[in-house]
Amino acid sequence: MLVLTRKLNEAVRIGAEVEVRVLGIEGGQVRLGIQAPRWIPVHREEVYREIQLENREAAQTAPEALRTALRAAAPDP
Repeated sequence: MLVLTRKLNEAVRIGAEVEVRVLGIEGGQVRLGIQAPRWIPVHREEVYREIQLENREAAQTAPEALRTALRAAAPDP
């Protein structure tokens, strides 16, 4: 892990398109401003982990349950 020290209003660039700027520091919390293209997802860590968990659960859908759902959705022959 790269560890950097930044002061208020200083920034870090990630590639040419992402900037993370320190907007405030107060009471043990850091307020960050993130500027990134819309196609780069930006999430809080806890939200990102929840999305990953939901994706893993969806990927583990039982094949038989999936076949049943497809049969139910298919038009009658």
